[in-house]
Amino acid sequence: MPEIYPWMLFLHVMAAIVAFGPTFAFSIIGAMGGREREHAYFATRVTRRIGDILVEPFALSMLVTGALLIWSAEIPLFERDARWLLLSIVLYVVALALSFLVSQPNVRRIVAIQSQGAAGPPPPEMLRAISVVQRTGMALTVLTVVIVFLMVMKPNLGF
Repeated sequence: MPEIYPWMLFLHVMAAIVAFGPTFAFSIIGAMGGREREHAYFATRVTRRIGDILVEPFALSMLVTGALLIWSAEIPLFERDARWLLLSIVLYVVALALSFLVSQPNVRRIVAIQSQGAAGPPPPEMLRAISVVQRTGMALTVLTVVIVFLMVMKPNLGF
């Protein structure tokens, strides 16, 4: 069904912009919250809320629009010319798994600890969770850039 292709492409690209655009600001928001402890709880809640209402739903919608793009364009996913796309899909699944299974539970843990409002230095559990979120965020940023590169450049992968 080639007539739905441009519509699915539009929805897919819009979802990518809405889902992943804000994530590039998360490290800035987190760093500012870390430097200004009185705003740390708010900063963490802001990033979590953006994740809940923008990143997660729009990232998941890309599964549907991406599948419809492949179907409507009749892309032979497992042939040599489409390896860039297959690799993009694998990296996307890895990114979703990292986000849902590693990053989000740790952000929820940070918010829960912060909500207790304890004075003094952050507890070790919170510092560990922050470290995990920072490392995972860097990995997710790299994955996003690689996926965008593959989707735009469509390189001929030699494997």
